[in-house]
Amino acid sequence: MSDEEDLILSELNDEELVEQMYDDLYDGLKDELEEGVQILLDRGWAPYKVLTEALVGGMTIVGNDFRDGILFVPEVLMAAGAMKGGMAILKPLLVETGAPRAGRMVIGTVKGDIHDIGQNLVTMMMEGAGFEVKNIGINNPVESYLDAAKEFEADIIGMSALLTTTMPYMKIVIDTMKEQGLRDDYIVLVGGAPLNEEFGKAIGADAYCRDAAVAVETAKSLMARKHNQLTA
Repeated sequence: MSDEEDLILSELNDEELVEQMYDDLYDGLKDELEEGVQILLDRGWAPYKVLTEALVGGMTIVGNDFRDGILFVPEVLMAAGAMKGGMAILKPLLVETGAPRAGRMVIGTVKGDIHDIGQNLVTMMMEGAGFEVKNIGINNPVESYLDAAKEFEADIIGMSALLTTTMPYMKIVIDTMKEQGLRDDYIVLVGGAPLNEEFGKAIGADAYCRDAAVAVETAKSLMARKHNQLTA
C-alpha cells in the first residue's frame, strides 16, 4: 500500500480502525496505537471495550505468532511497548468504570537469578490479556513473593528462573506456602528456559509455561476453573 503515509486514522470507521490498530500494535507503533485508543474513546467506546476488542484482540495475534515462531522476542517487546502506551491511557479510566478484571498476578525471578527478559515479556502479555500484574523483579526470596501476593491480593504467583542452579528455589517457595497453609490461595505458574513440565509437576506448581503466550492461555483457563469452583 503506497499511500500508507496518508492514512488518517480518524477517517476510518470503527471496524477499519480496530483492524489498523491490530497492525500498528503488531508493528510496535506506539504513537499510532495511542492515537487509535483516543479516537475510539472520543467516539464513545467504553474503556473496557477498547481494551478487550482493540488491545487484547491485537495482542492475541501477537501472542499466537510468537507461540508459532513467526515473531520473536524483540518484535514482541516492541508490540508490548505499544500496548503499554495504550494501557496508560485506559488504566485510570478502567479503574473509574470498575471494569471486570481477568485476575491479578505477582511475578518475579527467584533468589539467586538476575534474568528478567522472559518474565518482563510475561508481564506485558498478561497485561495485554487484561490481567493486573505486579512485577517484583529479580533475585526474590520467599518473603518477597508471599508479601507481594498478600499485599496485591493476587490470584496467581509466577516464578521464573534461567539458571539450573536457581530452579530448586521454586520448590522452597512452594514448600513454604504449604507450611504456612497458603498453597491453595494461589495459582502457581513457573517458567524459564531450563524448566520443563516434569519439573513443574515435581515441585508442586499448578503449571509450567514454556513461554509468555502459553502463560496467558494457562492463566486464563486456571482462573476460569477457580471461578467455577467458587461459584459451584
